[in-house]
Amino acid sequence: MTTHSDAARPLRIGLAGAGPWARLTHAPALAAHPRAVLSGVWARRPEAADALAAGHGTASYTGDAGFDELLAVSDAVAFAVPPDVQAPLAVRAADAGCHLLLDKPVATTVAGARETADAAARARVASVVFCTLRFAPGTAGWIAEQAAAGGWFTARASWIGALFAPGASSEFASPWRREKGGLWDVGPHALSVLIPVLGDVTEVVAASGPADTTHLLLRHTSGASSTVTLALDAPPGAAGTEVEFRGEHGVTALPPGGGDAAAAFRAAVDALAESARTGVAHPCDVRFGLRLTEILARAGDLGARARP
Repeated sequence: MTTHSDAARPLRIGLAGAGPWARLTHAPALAAHPRAVLSGVWARRPEAADALAAGHGTASYTGDAGFDELLAVSDAVAFAVPPDVQAPLAVRAADAGCHLLLDKPVATTVAGARETADAAARARVASVVFCTLRFAPGTAGWIAEQAAAGGWFTARASWIGALFAPGASSEFASPWRREKGGLWDVGPHALSVLIPVLGDVTEVVAASGPADTTHLLLRHTSGASSTVTLALDAPPGAAGTEVEFRGEHGVTALPPGGGDAAAAFRAAVDALAESARTGVAHPCDVRFGLRLTEILARAGDLGARARP
């Protein structure tokens, strides 16, 4: 575990995962980060781990024993694996004293997310959940500004993708996204913007739409309400991301600039390092990730009951 005495030393961060997200964002960002060292790459497929590690001049690991070997040479672990693979690995990493840079959602079951949060608390390790817009240079400041302004009456968020539309081709059209849909893949993004501004969710109403579409109606601790539309299987012409707040100061919309995932990930690494150094929990830590899972699980239960 990082302490004040070794805070000047670069954080050794192991990477769990070697898919497109790890290859395009995590590995290059970690390898180039001035205050981090990519200490190794672990993946379930040996050939993927070998290729990604070789491309960044680090060691590769695979298998159950290999994950323990990665933990032994790391101060922290960044995860780029499906959520229900991530959760038990993160528990092992925390138990080994490694800080956690988690992907969203932490898990798709409340039990899995809670076990991860409890493990981090038990080991007293730092944690950050990589909700992209909370760290992207073009959007993080805007979210903080809206939270500081207050006086919001209502909000609207739409996260609509076309990963599984006929003829679509994307490396990110993974089996877990096909199974869980937009609620679990892009739902954390929407909530990670709404909750810091409007407060925690106190009431959830959910209804299903075409394909994997989920509609949410939320009440927040501030008294404001919000509506959310989430999908991954929409027609290409319908795809897009929008967030809008309306209140006593007028109307404001999410600015462009949330698409630079590498810059956002570098900022998340900085946030993890600072939390590890100071012992101060980051607002977007594993406990926040647990709360996201609780809300999405509730919405999933309600949406399933509403389906014909």
